[in-house]
Amino acid sequence: MRHFWEEDMELTESKAGISRRGLLQFAIGSAVAVAAFGPGARIVMAQEGQVLKAINPAFNQDWSPLRGGGVPFRWNSFWNASAMYFNDKGEIQPYVLTEWAPNADFSVWTLKVSPDAKFADGSPITAADVKGSWELSSMPTTKNQRIDQVLSGVAGYAAVKDGTATDISGIVAGEGELVVTLAGPDPIFYQRLANHIAPIVKVSVARGADGNEVADWFLGANGATSGPFMMESADLDSGAVVWVPNPNFFGPAPKLARIELTAVEDNVTATEMLKSGKYQAHTELVTSTIVLDLGADFAAGPTIPTSQHFWFNASRAPMDDPKVREALILAVDRDGLIKASFPDGPHQKTDTVMNSVPGEDDASFTPFPYDPEAAKAALAASTYGGPEKLPKLMFVGISSPANEAAAQYIAEQWRQVLGISAVDMKPQQDQYSGPDQNAIQIFRDDVGTRVPDAASYLAGSIASGSGNAQGKMGGYKNDAVDALIAEALALPADDPNRSAKAQEAQRIFRDDFMFIPWYKQTMSRWATANVSGMEKNLDWQVFAPWNVSIS
Repeated sequence: MRHFWEEDMELTESKAGISRRGLLQFAIGSAVAVAAFGPGARIVMAQEGQVLKAINPAFNQDWSPLRGGGVPFRWNSFWNASAMYFNDKGEIQPYVLTEWAPNADFSVWTLKVSPDAKFADGSPITAADVKGSWELSSMPTTKNQRIDQVLSGVAGYAAVKDGTATDISGIVAGEGELVVTLAGPDPIFYQRLANHIAPIVKVSVARGADGNEVADWFLGANGATSGPFMMESADLDSGAVVWVPNPNFFGPAPKLARIELTAVEDNVTATEMLKSGKYQAHTELVTSTIVLDLGADFAAGPTIPTSQHFWFNASRAPMDDPKVREALILAVDRDGLIKASFPDGPHQKTDTVMNSVPGEDDASFTPFPYDPEAAKAALAASTYGGPEKLPKLMFVGISSPANEAAAQYIAEQWRQVLGISAVDMKPQQDQYSGPDQNAIQIFRDDVGTRVPDAASYLAGSIASGSGNAQGKMGGYKNDAVDALIAEALALPADDPNRSAKAQEAQRIFRDDFMFIPWYKQTMSRWATANVSGMEKNLDWQVFAPWNVSIS
């Protein structure tokens, strides 16, 4: 049996009091803790000064840990335990699940639940809680954005996802273990569980008799969460959320005494608040001058398997002409693109779809060159013959200062090299309507994977069944690309051909001229230099939140 902690658990004292209006608050002071969490709860005084004051970029009204995305998702690891997790080196670590083993063909997996795992009320986390948490995350009314990435291969998952069942038949919960039967072999299924998309919650509190999520179950003093911290209060109207240590966390005692989150939507204001020293962290600050404003340490971090690109919608004119797509790509100096958007970092230019996974380095891959003359020749050879007959080119996803700087640089390159002047930019597709809504040709968006695997990266970004191919690229499909990705996915994780086939698929995709490569993502700390332990993993999660402290 492996454990992810070495130190004894301690409990931090906080102030008592329970109220509910717009503000929900509950307490874990010594007397209340014994009553609410049992006599086994141990109380010690909090470390003086260990209060992390952080900034959230939105006034979120929904803090359910089961949404699989959104701004609140960034805080999931602080108050909810996952099945397993990856550290910052991409190494899988045990958590609620301590062991995992497949059968011979990787179609059935046996998972062991830690006997030490507990909820905040001191009750044990059971195999039934794990199964129920995954089922609850799969229910259509839960609206989990990424649950497909975790459970789509499990037998019976589809019936729960489409609302015709509430039980995933392929998951059987026993005494301290689960047996998971997949619809087909998956050598890296265990890696798909190592994230916070579907954290483990107390099913008897979070799930109703109809199988759906109980409204606001996570906001009360019910001890139903499982991470190192628990929510003390949430004033949704003012955007203030407070967490305090979980008295029954089954890992190391948290070093922080308190986390206070404040909503600030304006990036300039948030930057000044951080520079003042009164705030030490931000959920997600994306500006072109982040390093200059707050220092390299604030934005430093590992590169993760996520990349940002400009995708072409081949179902919309003029992107339905491959020569137009080729011209638009070759007309962009991508060295200048990264300098225009992130002149001081932390993100780095990339030439490829995938990065930060085995197989990233491919000596046979030829990057798109900056070639103005070839770009002009390609446009002249297109059905349009030149810039005069092109329809207006519309970008969407231009929703941050860095995104805007990049899009404007690309548009200026097209003007200078190709003579194209009819370009428009919009924030998000669902934020406007009218005749232009169905004419979008360029989507700025990220792609990536939550497992360190090249085949999975491409399956979720360029395979014809991916949301990116169906939506952003307008139904893109290349049979050769699909076949290579499918072959790669069937191979064991340590088979070198798994990465080799993915590399070949990426080379073929490159020749379809479907995107302008931009940058590979640095997973910024988004914390000032006096905060330690804020390093994140490939899932955008602080992987060891119990270690966060302030010097």
